[in-house]
Amino acid sequence: MYNFLFNSLFVHGFSAISYIILLLVLSVSWIYKKLTNEIENRSLYHKITLFSCIALSLFNLLLCGINYFYFITNSWSHEKIVCQLDLVITAISWFAISAYLYYFHHLKFPVFLKIWWVFFFLLSCYCVVFDVNHSLVPIHLWIKDVVSFVIGVFFLYVGVFCNKEGEQTFLEKPLLGNGDDGLRKSTLKDNHEPPFSKAGLFSVLTFSWLNPLLDVGNQKTIGLDDVPQLDSRDSVNGAYPIFRNTLYSYSRNSDQVSTLKLVKALLFANWREVLFTGFLCFLYTISCYVGPYLIDNLVQYLSGHRDFKNEGYFLVCAFFFAKLVECFSQRQWFFRIQEVGIRVRGAVIASIYQKSQTLSSQSKQAHTSGEIINLVSVDAERLGVFGWYLHDLWMVPVQVILALLILYKNLGLASIASFLATVLVMLANVPFGKLQEYFQEKLMESKDGRMKRTSEILQNMRILKLQGWEMKFLSKVVDLRKNEEGWLKRYLYTSATTSFIFWEAPTFVAVITFGACVLMGIPLESGKILSSLATFRILQEPIYSLPDTIAVVAQTKVSFDRIANFLRLSDLQLDAIGKLPEGSDVSVEINDGNFSWDPSNSNHTLKDINLQVFHGMRVAVCGTVGSGKSSLLSCILGEVPKISGTVKLSGKKAYVAQSPWIQSGTVEENILFGKEMDRESYERVLEACSLKKDLEILSFGDQTVIGERGINLSGGQKQRIQIARALYQDADIYLFDDPFSAVDAHTGTHLFKECLLERLHSKTVIYVTHQVEFLPSAHLILVMKDGKIIQSGKYDEILSSGTDFMELVGAHKKALSTLKSSETGLASKHAKNIHDNDSMEDSNIDTQKEERNIERDSKDEIVGQNAQIVQEEEREKGRVGLQVYWKYITMAYGGSLAALVLVILVLFQILQIGSNYWMAWATPATKDVKPLVNASTLIFVYVALAIGSSFCVLGRTVLLATASFKTATILFNKMHICIFRAPMSFYDATPSGRILNRASSDQSALDLAIYNQMGAFASSFIQVVGIISVMAQVAWPVFIIFIPIIGTCIWYQQYYISTARELARLIGTCKAPIIQHFTESISGSTTIRSFDQESRFMDTNLKLMDDFSRPKFYSASTMEWLCFRLDMLASVTFAFFLIFLISVPEGTIDPGIAGLAVTYGLNLSGVLGWAIRQLCFVENKIISVERILQYTCIPSEPPLVIEAHRPDNDWPSHGDVNIRDLQVRYAPHMPLVLRGITCTIPGGMKTGVVGRTGGGKSTLIQTLFRIVEPAAGQILIDGLNISTIGLHDLRSRLSIIPQDPTMFEGTVRSNLDPLEEHTDEQIWEALNKCQLGDEVRKKEGKLDSLVTENGENWSMGQRQLVCLGRVLLRRSQVLVLDEATASVDTATDNLIQQTLRQHFSDSTVITIAHRITSILDSDMVLLLDHG
Repeated sequence: MYNFLFNSLFVHGFSAISYIILLLVLSVSWIYKKLTNEIENRSLYHKITLFSCIALSLFNLLLCGINYFYFITNSWSHEKIVCQLDLVITAISWFAISAYLYYFHHLKFPVFLKIWWVFFFLLSCYCVVFDVNHSLVPIHLWIKDVVSFVIGVFFLYVGVFCNKEGEQTFLEKPLLGNGDDGLRKSTLKDNHEPPFSKAGLFSVLTFSWLNPLLDVGNQKTIGLDDVPQLDSRDSVNGAYPIFRNTLYSYSRNSDQVSTLKLVKALLFANWREVLFTGFLCFLYTISCYVGPYLIDNLVQYLSGHRDFKNEGYFLVCAFFFAKLVECFSQRQWFFRIQEVGIRVRGAVIASIYQKSQTLSSQSKQAHTSGEIINLVSVDAERLGVFGWYLHDLWMVPVQVILALLILYKNLGLASIASFLATVLVMLANVPFGKLQEYFQEKLMESKDGRMKRTSEILQNMRILKLQGWEMKFLSKVVDLRKNEEGWLKRYLYTSATTSFIFWEAPTFVAVITFGACVLMGIPLESGKILSSLATFRILQEPIYSLPDTIAVVAQTKVSFDRIANFLRLSDLQLDAIGKLPEGSDVSVEINDGNFSWDPSNSNHTLKDINLQVFHGMRVAVCGTVGSGKSSLLSCILGEVPKISGTVKLSGKKAYVAQSPWIQSGTVEENILFGKEMDRESYERVLEACSLKKDLEILSFGDQTVIGERGINLSGGQKQRIQIARALYQDADIYLFDDPFSAVDAHTGTHLFKECLLERLHSKTVIYVTHQVEFLPSAHLILVMKDGKIIQSGKYDEILSSGTDFMELVGAHKKALSTLKSSETGLASKHAKNIHDNDSMEDSNIDTQKEERNIERDSKDEIVGQNAQIVQEEEREKGRVGLQVYWKYITMAYGGSLAALVLVILVLFQILQIGSNYWMAWATPATKDVKPLVNASTLIFVYVALAIGSSFCVLGRTVLLATASFKTATILFNKMHICIFRAPMSFYDATPSGRILNRASSDQSALDLAIYNQMGAFASSFIQVVGIISVMAQVAWPVFIIFIPIIGTCIWYQQYYISTARELARLIGTCKAPIIQHFTESISGSTTIRSFDQESRFMDTNLKLMDDFSRPKFYSASTMEWLCFRLDMLASVTFAFFLIFLISVPEGTIDPGIAGLAVTYGLNLSGVLGWAIRQLCFVENKIISVERILQYTCIPSEPPLVIEAHRPDNDWPSHGDVNIRDLQVRYAPHMPLVLRGITCTIPGGMKTGVVGRTGGGKSTLIQTLFRIVEPAAGQILIDGLNISTIGLHDLRSRLSIIPQDPTMFEGTVRSNLDPLEEHTDEQIWEALNKCQLGDEVRKKEGKLDSLVTENGENWSMGQRQLVCLGRVLLRRSQVLVLDEATASVDTATDNLIQQTLRQHFSDSTVITIAHRITSILDSDMVLLLDHG
């Protein structure tokens, strides 16, 4: 009975009959299902089961071919015929099951299939027991039974337990028909739980925990909501505290942070992961060298030299097991090291953000926002990537030692020559490494300078366009880029040279080694040569990666230094502000205070300040421009470095800055500012700040999204939102820095009365003002001059006690007396109109309340996010179009270099294969066989082929560097020209973070990565073709398995890429909000600190970081998911190839050539995985090109110059301005802002434009400068229609002093005369006229005195005077003043008016003013009401 049951004929016959019965049952079931058309729930594990069935079908089909070939060479018998029949029927049956499951994918598994799967598991167990008891079973049948047993275990689980997990019981089914919705919601909820946290060991090893995400990505375009959360250890909330505590344990104070301490902190914060990845790296290294070690044994085996029975099967198992270990260890190593990179990046960026919020004023001047953004977008990113190269530093010596041991085994003392050649090659890299570090450092410095200037320009683009300076400033950015390009070119060609040396290093080492063998008389056998070649090929990895490692170490060292330097910067003084004891009547107390923005300067900003303010007091601070008023408030906030004295406060404080700081977000978010909504208090605040009517007008009310820096609000709206923010906080001490200058007189009076006198009557209020009418209400008035309080007391007291206060009040009274004598009639005539006007603002969404009410009900239903001015960043969806690749490749030299690189790569591969083929063919398999050629010929031909391949490598590296540089340069220029020529509507709707992200991160990808990765993919692909060619040439039947394997690889890649592509796009779009938040937080750091909101803003930064890290983490993980599967397929292919080699009869295949094929086959998994990996990298990185190309297609403004319509050189000679039926709207779908204005301003006339805020005053000026184009009507200047001439011709002939005074980083000279059109004498004359001559003479550099970013080292009033100096230099016939004196005191205002009267007496002056005194000298007044 035993003999019968374990007879080969019975086992295969029983198996075949079982499958035939299954096929019959399957056919009956198929027909029944087609007739009944059932609808049931789909079973769990349906896809995995289908895939397993397809795999078994293909596997058995392959075995049919191998079995047929095996039995042909060993004669046929009855048992063999039955065995072959069994394999054929098995393959057909599994194919039929696959078709059944695919066709009825919506149905649950039928009962007969579940029974079959249980039976199949038992049958596979039976076959394995049979194999164990029969030693003569062929190895391929052994493998078939083992594979069947493994898959049978899975089928057993599906057959027995699937019902319990996959089906709903009667009680679990939904009562109503929305069960699918509930299931979907449940799935969505589960999707947000970190799948990695709850994954089991098998799932972690195979990355199966990513299957749900990939499944979703194949069904739809995924968004951020579809990406699961991070594990708590990978979240910034988890990583940052550990890093911060570790760093502070090494350096107690921030100024003690050094590069070494920063590196130690990052390593020790992640020491477990670093050690674990180190172990995986070591395991991978050991497993890599098993193949080269065994190749000589395999060649000897194929030559007939066998040391023990079944040695061939042992060798196959050893090769296969080593490949499995290599696959598992490498994939987990790569995944874990990227996980560490994400933690490091998050922790470092959080530290940079934290530091940026505590920087002292001096540190801020030394590091502008552009430089800080570069630290985040480039340096922190580089630290995150460094993990890839972390273990190379110790792994390279280990790999070299292992290689030398194998070489010594094969070649004896000739291995010493190998060692010396390897050391020589590595030492040759030292000077190149130093050069790369130097060039990288210079490249980053130049990039910093460019980003700093770009950031400043983007923030002030409106001013540049009004002045007609945008192309001049573009040329400055281009000049900075040219400097950067110089370093980039040096860096790229140094990298190319390094790559050339190390690509050729294995060939160089091989030539030296084999040459030493010939000289030393060591016999060269094909097995030993192939083993050595395989070793050199593996040694190529550390040698080839060494230049990359050194370059990255150099880059990372620079980044570590830069970040450490930043973290070392001085902070605000922690002890600057003291606390008064509880119950004290005093709110603010300053004793003997001396403060200076520059502590090294002996001339302090504030001197001998003594001040005591009691609870409930209103304190007014006044004085001339630059007297230290704003600095006094800053010292109370602790912003100005304290030299001596004490500052003490009692209670919470709120601060309203002179320049409004508005966050991107809704109006409500800006007012609440992190506080809980109290509807009653909120409504009262809106009423007090005159915001209710504005909110009624806005399309979305207080849910309207404000653009970056409040771009879609007027100055008055921004200021009132700032005041509302302060009022809502219900603080104890309020500091107002001249907030009423940006609003009209009526609104200013209303705000002062409602806010300061009523809402804050019981609070301590200190307010800076230039408006004398607000002084009598103060309990205490401080008069400042040259940084000192020269007078203090009540209004009546100090009016008679000093000349300085008298000057301010006298100037005001003089202006009022002029007003009363000349303008009373006009004022009273329009008083009612002004009072009744809505407090509307000239924003791009203004309209009348009446229209809004009529349209609101109908529009609210259909208006979506598109109506908001700032929309979610545009993100391409689906596959990156081939035209993007084509545009990129053909951008430089029409793509000729790319074609040449491909030819060179093919030639290089042919020469490489040829040289190895020559060595394998020309050397004997054993020492007994006579060589086909003599030793000198052998080496000569090998060296000739090696030199040929060297030239190919040199050509490839140089051409790639050239193409990369040229393409990056062209795209940079195209993008920046489009950005600078874009209309202002583009900047209104586009946060600068999005533009900076493209100019920084995406441009870096173009500069350094994309072309090289394309070259690496092309090289890898050609290598795969070469490997398949060599293997198929030796054993052509193996080519049959390549077809399904490559098909499966492509299917996997396609399945993966739909998710990976969208994750890469999400990475791009999620980075911009981080940069934008950084920019806003840096510019508003004073406001954030004054409200004690640092922790909330830090939390927001951490959330944005996690939103960026999530797609980053899952993008890295899905890549490993793909590579693991590709590696496994390649390993299985290699195993079948080895089985074929040991199964063919001895002498059928040349052992040397077979060994060569094995040598190449060892690299199959690595090269195939690398090729697909590079393809995916290219697909992900090409998104940077796609994003930059988006910004090369921005609609442009009208031409700067129209040659056919150029105005005369002296135009406008008279300055006549004729406005005819002018209608303006900000976008085609938006309502009119100006509604048919018609008026004439004769040349030389002074015209005042007045009206409540929102009447359309600023819109009229923007139309005059064609910032906004008219919807209808026209403006003629001296009879010339301004719409018919170029923008530059128009804007360069007009002058404007804008509402927001702007200065740029540089010198006094470059700020007054950026176009370099005037002499120093003319500049000094202009400075004297605008009352700044003495101020500039005091400075050490005179006209070359430094101006910091945004002119932060000049007061607001001084900046306004600089703007006056610009127009005095230009001397245009038409001058526009847009709230030009809003930030200066009345006395200075009078001086400005006097200067303008004197020097622009013949010019047409159009003045927009909130102060009646500013338009007293006007010949005409234009009153605007609702446009």
